Amino acid sequence: MALNCSTFRRLILGAQTAAEACTKRPVQQTCGRYRLCRWYSGVTHEEKRLEQVGEIMVPGSQRRVLKDVLPFSVFLMDSFGRRHNYLRISLTEKCNLRCQYCMPQEGVTLTPRSQLLTAEELLMLARLFVREGVNKIRLTGGEPLIRPDVLPIIAELRKLEGLQTIAVTTNGMNLTRLLPSLKKAGVDLLNISLDTLAPAKFEFIARRKGFHKVMEGIEKAIEMGYNPVKVNCVVMRGLNEDELIDFVSLTERKPLDVRFIEYMPFDGNRWNFKMMVSYQEMLDFIKQKWPNLEPVPGEETDTAKAFRVPGFRGQLGFITSMSDHFCGSCNRLRITADGNLKVCLFGNSEVSLRDFLRSGATEEELLHIIGAAIGRKKKQHAGMFNISQMKNRPMILIGG
Repeated sequence: MALNCSTFRRLILGAQTAAEACTKRPVQQTCGRYRLCRWYSGVTHEEKRLEQVGEIMVPGSQRRVLKDVLPFSVFLMDSFGRRHNYLRISLTEKCNLRCQYCMPQEGVTLTPRSQLLTAEELLMLARLFVREGVNKIRLTGGEPLIRPDVLPIIAELRKLEGLQTIAVTTNGMNLTRLLPSLKKAGVDLLNISLDTLAPAKFEFIARRKGFHKVMEGIEKAIEMGYNPVKVNCVVMRGLNEDELIDFVSLTERKPLDVRFIEYMPFDGNRWNFKMMVSYQEMLDFIKQKWPNLEPVPGEETDTAKAFRVPGFRGQLGFITSMSDHFCGSCNRLRITADGNLKVCLFGNSEVSLRDFLRSGATEEELLHIIGAAIGRKKKQHAGMFNISQMKNRPMILIGG
C-alpha cells in the first residue's frame, strides 16, 4: 500500500540510496559452496537468493562451516558475506533481578507500554525474518518469563515453517514453575544466568535474593531432559573469578555447558578494564587444575570457545567478546522490546521496525529497511576501550 508519510518515504529512499552506493548492477561472488548475486533495485525479494555451486572446503579449520537452509535472502546478508540466520527478540524490558553488569544502580526508565511491540507485531516480524532465512530465534529480556503472554508467543513461533530452534535466556527465577509449559509450547534450548555459587554473593551481584530458585530451575531443566543446559556466568575480577574451578566442577556429573563471559561495557554498568578477566587468564587458571583440558570442535558461528575435561559429562566455554572478538562469523540480529533492530550488540545505531509497522509499511518495504540496516553493519566492533566510551543502551534494554 502506498504511504503518505513523508518521513517513511525519505527513509525508504535513504535505504535504496545506501544499497545503490554499494553497486548499481548485479555482482556475483563465489563463497564456498555458494555464488552470491546481490541485486539492489528493480527486482523482487524472490530474486535475491543464493545458488549452490560446489563443495565447501575449510583447510586447517577446527570449526565446521554450516551453510544450512537454502534459499537464503540477501536482505539478511551484509557486505562482508555474513548470513544472519539467528534472531534475538527481547520480550520485555522488565526484570525481577537487578544484576550489576546488566542494570544501572539507579535503575532504568521503562518504555511506555504503548511503545513496546505487541505480540502480533512481534510475531509478524518473526514470520518475516524466518521466511527470509532465520532458523533460530532466542527470546530474551529483561526477563522474558515475566511477560504474561510468553507461552502463546512461543506456541505461535513453533508453527513457523523453517524455524528450527527456539531458545530462551532466563535468570531462572520463574523457571521451575513454567518449565513444563515452556517445553510443551516448543522451547528447544535454555540458557540460565548464574554468576556465583554462593547465596550471599548472589544477592550482592543481583541485588535481590533468589539463588535457590535459580539452582532449582537448573535441576528441573536437567530432569526434563534438556541437554545441555547452558549456564551463563559473567566473570568479574574481585567478585567471582575465584569460583571458576567450582563452576567447572559442576560439569563432572551434570549435562551442563558452563559459559564464562568476559565482562562487557554497557551504559550504566560502571565497566572497568581492571574488572575484566580475559579468556586467556581464565583458561590458564583452569588448566592449573585440569592440564588435560581439551578443546571441543564447534560450528563456524559459535560464540563460545568450547572445552571439556576428559571424562566429564558436561563442558565449558568462553565468550571472548572483548579480548578475542568473533565478529567475522557473526550471524546474529537483535530486536529490542520497543521494536528497534540492532545489527550489532555493541553498535549504537538502531532502526525502529515498530514505527514502520505502525505506519503501514508493506513486507517488501520492511525488507528494504532491514536490508539497508544489515548492509551498513561494520566488519567488527570498535574494541572494548572505544565501546566503553560510546553511548549505548544498558544491557537490560537491549536483550541479554
